[in-house]
Amino acid sequence: MEKVVVTAAITGSIHVPSMSPHLPITPQQIADEAVRVYEAGGAVAHIHVRNPETGQPSSDLELFREVVTRVKSKCNMVLCLTTGGGLGMTAAERVKVVTTFKPELASFNFGSINFGIFPIAEGIKEFKFPWEKPYLDGSEDFIFPNTFATMRQFSQAFAENETKPELEIYDAGMINNLAFMLQRGRLQKPVYLQFVLGILGSMPPSASNLVFLHNNAREAIGDFVWSVCAAGRHQLPMCTMSLTMGGNVRVGMEDSLYAGRGVLAKSNAEQVEKIVRIARELSLEPATPDEAREILGLKGLGKVNW
Repeated sequence: MEKVVVTAAITGSIHVPSMSPHLPITPQQIADEAVRVYEAGGAVAHIHVRNPETGQPSSDLELFREVVTRVKSKCNMVLCLTTGGGLGMTAAERVKVVTTFKPELASFNFGSINFGIFPIAEGIKEFKFPWEKPYLDGSEDFIFPNTFATMRQFSQAFAENETKPELEIYDAGMINNLAFMLQRGRLQKPVYLQFVLGILGSMPPSASNLVFLHNNAREAIGDFVWSVCAAGRHQLPMCTMSLTMGGNVRVGMEDSLYAGRGVLAKSNAEQVEKIVRIARELSLEPATPDEAREILGLKGLGKVNW
C-alpha cells in the first residue's frame, strides 16, 4: 500500500490551558502524548514546550531536552522541533533548538503574517492563569516576523546542523519567498512543504485554496513533498483532502482541541487514530518512522544531539 506520513503537533503555542483540561503542558505529558501518537500510527511528533507550572509557551531548552530524551527512550519516532516558538519570542530564541539539538526535522515559517488568535478569548468564561488573556488579546496587534534576513539566517543554521526544514506555507506569497531562496541557493531540493490553513491573517481553509497553493507551488518550484494542517474544525476535512491529492497530513492539539463536533479530544492519539482510519479507507497506510525518514530525506536518529 502507498505510505503517508502522519504528524501530530502535540501542544503548540496557540491554545491556552483554560480551553481544555487535556492540553499537554509538562514535559512528561508532552512526551507521553508523543509516544501515544507513535502507538496510534503517527511517524512524526511536532514539539513545542510550555512552562510546566502555568502552561505558558516557552523556549526553555531544558524543557525541550526533557521531552526529546523521554520520547527517544521509548520509541524511534521523528521529532520535528518548532522554530515558530510562541508569540513574541525572538528569532534568536526560536532557532536555538536547531543549533542545540541538531534535530532531523524542524519547522521553518516562510514569511511574516498577521497571526490573530485574539477571538479565542471571547469564548473563554474563566481563565486559569493570568497570562492567558493578555497573551491572546495581544495578538490583535501582532505580526509573526519571518523576514528575508531571518530566513537567510535560519537556512544557514538548518544546513550547518543537517536539519531538514519543514517549510510552513501560510499564504501564496510564501511560495514566492521559497522560489527566491531556492534560486539564491539558501535552500536545496528536494524541499518539504506544509500548507497551513485557517490562521486569522492567512489563507482560509478551503478546497480551492489548497488546490491553488499546491498548483502554484508546482509551477514555481517543480516537485516537492508536502503535507497539510488546518485549524479547528477544518483539521480533518483538509487533511482528508490532502490524502486524496497525494499529500501527507498533520493533526494534533496544536491545531484543534476536538475529536468531533463539540467533543474535546482526550489525547492527540484520538486524532491520529481518526486520520489513520480515513487513510486506510483510501488504501493508504501510515508510514513507520523509518519510512517517513526515507520519504522526507532525513539524516537519521543517530545524528541528533540528544
